[in-house]
This record gives sequence, structure tokens and C-alpha cells, in this order.
Amino acid sequence: MRPSARAAVSPATAAGSTAAASRVDPREAGLIAVLLILAAASWVFTSTQLSGMDMGRWTEPGPLGFFVATWVVMLAAMMFPSVAPMVVAYGRIQSHRRKMARYAPAGSTAVFVAGYLITWTVFGVVAYSLYMSVASLAPGLFAADQGGRYLAAGVIMAAAAYQLTPAKNVSLMKCRTPMEFILHRMRPGYRGALRMGVEHGAWCVACCWALMVALFALGVMSIGWMALIGAFIAGEKMLPWKRLANRSVAVALAVIALGVALTPAALVGMGM
Repeated sequence: MRPSARAAVSPATAAGSTAAASRVDPREAGLIAVLLILAAASWVFTSTQLSGMDMGRWTEPGPLGFFVATWVVMLAAMMFPSVAPMVVAYGRIQSHRRKMARYAPAGSTAVFVAGYLITWTVFGVVAYSLYMSVASLAPGLFAADQGGRYLAAGVIMAAAAYQLTPAKNVSLMKCRTPMEFILHRMRPGYRGALRMGVEHGAWCVACCWALMVALFALGVMSIGWMALIGAFIAGEKMLPWKRLANRSVAVALAVIALGVALTPAALVGMGM
């Protein structure tokens, strides 16, 4: 039976964590630095691997093995900056548990991040399978000269519409309040860390799946579109003006969709 939030993390823990948030903890600063360094390294690696490969909308994702490897590196590049507050909050709770002589094994924060990546990897494999299945059943459907750009515009416009739904609002709130998530779902040990990472990844997928589908439509192997979608994700998760950030992303996606449908030549070059 899962322990309650109060049993897992006491009020003293939450109070201590709040107090700790008022000063810079070298370990937390180091954790953020590691995440940002990994994200930067992933951008460099992705840019090197995908150099010259971008072919615009509905870019061919390649063999499954290549796609999965590239997808995981892309996730690190795009998601690590915005997931940093959640990882830091988890690490803070684990550190407090160790000070209180409670069970908090070393490396559990890394396991938490691994669980997060596992969820997004599963999403990527599902999206890849659907894409390849549709492409095999309807050859040429994604080609620009056979209406592919209008399909891409429709998918991007649908992503813009999803920004305004209650489901998006609920899942975005879960992503923007890391301490609340951890206080209600804290589980000890490596298995607990993995499960929490998977659960947080699931909320993140619920929040950002439409943006990632839009990335497929724009060109999943495009560094430029990756950077833009990554900026959208980071902005709506981290900026203090949640409603404004969310609505701004919806408007930007709608403008991009219209651009893809009406003036596709104007968007050429985002592959970088």
C-alpha cells in the first residue's frame, strides 16, 4: 500500500525545503549545472549528427535504432532545462531525508531522470510507429507536392488548439509545481525514484505531446524547429506568467500553421 503524503514527507521536511530555497545550495547549483551541460552537449551532438539531414516538413526519421538514439539525445537537449526545477526539488527532498537518517540511496536522482526519459522514449517509439505505419499505407501522403504541407498545417493548428484545453491546463500545472508533485507522490528507494520519474514523464507527455507531434510535422530532424519547440516548452513551464505563456505558444503555433499552409517558402531555413 502506498504511504500517504504526510507519511512520506513530513511538514518539517516541506518547511525545511522552503527555508533551503531561500539560499543557494552548492549541490543544487551543481545539479542544475550538470543538467545544463548535458543539454548543451546534446545540442552539439544532435547538431553534428543531423547536419545536412533536414529535409523540411515530415522529415524521414530513419531506422528505428537511429531514431531512438537521436530521440533520447533530442529529449535531453530540449527537456533538461525545463525539467531542472523538478529534478532539483526531488534532489532537495532526498538530501533532507539523508540528514534525517531516512532511506534515500545515492544515485536516486539519476534514476528519477532515467524514469522521465523512459516515458518520453516510449512516446517517441509510439509516434514513430504510427508515422511509419501511415507512411507505408499511404505512400506520398506526407509529400509537400501531394498535400503534405496542408496536413502539417492541420497538425500544427491542432497543437495550437490543444494549448487551450482543460487537459493542457491541468497537466501544465503539474509540471509547474514540482514540490507539490513530490510531496504527494514521494516513494523511497530506486524503484520509487524510477516510478516517480515515469509518473512525472507521463504528466509532461500529457502537457507537451501536441508540441512534439507538431515537431514531427515541421521536421523532427530539424535543429531549428527543435530549438523553437524546446523554447516553447521551457517558456510555458518556467515563466511566471503561465496563462500568458500558454496563450502565446498557442498564437505562435497558429501563425506557424498558417505560414506552412499559405507561404511555405517563408519558413525554409529553420533546419539550420
